[in-house]
Amino acid sequence: MMQLALDQAREAWRVGEVPVGAVVVDAQGQVLGTGYNRTIIDADPTAHAEIVALRAAARRLANYRLPGLTLYVTLEPCVMCMGAMLHARLARVCYGATDPKTGACGSVLDVGAVAQLNHHTSFHGGVLAEPCGDVLRQFFRARRLKEITQ
Repeated sequence: MMQLALDQAREAWRVGEVPVGAVVVDAQGQVLGTGYNRTIIDADPTAHAEIVALRAAARRLANYRLPGLTLYVTLEPCVMCMGAMLHARLARVCYGATDPKTGACGSVLDVGAVAQLNHHTSFHGGVLAEPCGDVLRQFFRARRLKEITQ
């Protein structure tokens, strides 16, 4: 499933977005929603890959709650996405690369560890971390080179 999320990340790069991709699946592995970063093309600060995938899955199931489902995302979720995933009641979140600047699964904050929250989701990091991180490193390297040559 993380390979599908990586495909979504590459699509984000193709359209000029930061390459982060996400996929929501059920317990049988059926894909219910996919997404990639769309903040620039949609002019929407909430259009992170996770949010786009959650919205697609919620529409497909006609329910804002997504219990029993798993979200795969190529980069450690931020606080906003963590809040949405907790409110959706996801069973599990698997992420690839850690995010030392905005990661909310332990890198900067650990939102899932807050005992007072009314719902808890399990988080598993490091799934295909190297290829997930490589896509981001390559994107930002190419962006810096482009800025230098302009």
